Amino acid sequence: MKQTALVMDLKSKTYSNKNFQGLFLRQHDLTGKEFINCTFKNCDFSESEFSRSLFTDCIFLDCDLSNIKVNHCSFQEVIFEGCKLVGIIFSTINVLLISWTFKECKIRFCDFSNLKMIHSTFFKCLIKENNFINTNLKGVDFGRSDLQLSQFNNTNLEKANFVGSINYYIDPTQNRLEKSKFSQPEVLSLLAGFKIDIE
Repeated sequence: MKQTALVMDLKSKTYSNKNFQGLFLRQHDLTGKEFINCTFKNCDFSESEFSRSLFTDCIFLDCDLSNIKVNHCSFQEVIFEGCKLVGIIFSTINVLLISWTFKECKIRFCDFSNLKMIHSTFFKCLIKENNFINTNLKGVDFGRSDLQLSQFNNTNLEKANFVGSINYYIDPTQNRLEKSKFSQPEVLSLLAGFKIDIE
């Protein structure tokens, strides 16, 4: 009964300073909602509609956000920690309002193309088979993340941090890498496209 009451309560337009825990909102319509300083813990939002919603100073902890729809959705000072994010087309969000942090999240098959994500953080995340084409990632922190099969092309990676990161493939001739930080031995992968032997 408690869970049902919380689901019905989310029919309101705006929420501020709320803590939501254990919600099951799979395929739920959250279009046009506004959440300010809210925390979501162990919630299932998979396949839900987040279009035109605004999240400001919010925290998502151990939530399932797989296949959510985020057309014109805004994320300002939002933290995702321990969350599952699969198949999300982030390239359709409100590009003027992006400020987020990802910690120990599983991020797979997502599209971040054409976004300006300066100084975003992806710490200790599994970032597998994602698209960062034409993305501005200047100053982004990918520290200790696994970037297996993620695509970078015409991407601004100036001053980005890849220290401790693994499984990335970045072509230096197709991306901007000035003053980026890498660690050994993974940094040698930057030479993969040159077909040279390293002894």
